[in-house]
Amino acid sequence: MPDERPEVLMAAPLPDFLRQPLEAAYRLCELANSTANVRAIVPLGGTVLSTELLARFPKLEIISVMGVGYDGVPVPWCKERGIRVTNTPDVLTDDVADIAVALVLMTSRRLVESNRFLHEEKWLGGAFPLAHALRGKVAGILGLGRIGKATAQRLEAHGMKIAYHGRKPQNVPWSYFEDLKGLAAESDFLIVACPGGPGTQKLVNAEVLAALGPEGTLINIARGSVVDEAELITALEKGTIRTAGLDVFEDEPRVPSALMNCERAVFLPHVGSATHETRRAMAGLVLDNLAAHFAGRQLITPV
Repeated sequence: MPDERPEVLMAAPLPDFLRQPLEAAYRLCELANSTANVRAIVPLGGTVLSTELLARFPKLEIISVMGVGYDGVPVPWCKERGIRVTNTPDVLTDDVADIAVALVLMTSRRLVESNRFLHEEKWLGGAFPLAHALRGKVAGILGLGRIGKATAQRLEAHGMKIAYHGRKPQNVPWSYFEDLKGLAAESDFLIVACPGGPGTQKLVNAEVLAALGPEGTLINIARGSVVDEAELITALEKGTIRTAGLDVFEDEPRVPSALMNCERAVFLPHVGSATHETRRAMAGLVLDNLAAHFAGRQLITPV
């Protein structure tokens, strides 16, 4: 008897706790053994799906992204063709905001440097240099969405002042800046929390970094594409800014050696949502969106 379950394309390696229930409910395939009958695609947040690839699947109905970011999906192209797109917001907000705060603390208090100082037994020769406190400093949030707000609330509890830039002012008790350079100039920490995609490509450029200044720190937990990485390297090498804390990069998992050579900066391998609890919740949303679609019900988290 033929298997009449919908064919679902796994567009990236998926964790077992998502792949196994997908295999149980659908005809799960990889690109190498996919057919023109693919009706759904499951990518990760950083997966890039070209229109050329998607055009190979004339029966495609839905793309269910395991991630809050969907900048790798050509959403306007999908909309024109009636292809639905979903993502997994909300469930990863707290974890990503925690990483943003961790990067602020790690860069301000020089925690990675001090840990290395201890392991290299340099303490025997004298105390570690002084670092910087957070209280009274300004955290400028670029993109005051769910993650931006959660980050702001956490940093406010550390005694920091909050400012932000976005498309429009919001009903929040924090200072709004219409201009990103103005926000950078006011900030001790410029925290990138906006979506990726063409509209924010290299938004943090040389001018913004110059405005942030030699006492400023750049934190990025959004998308590597938002920051001009070459200009960031130059800014770090020349002392245009003090340092940076990055969880995302332009060409992951490849990180330029010029960045890696910056000892005062802190880099993480895109672990913002990387907890057992959050990744399982994200997988659950992917499954729920697919189930709702194929049952003709309202999508849980449509883009």
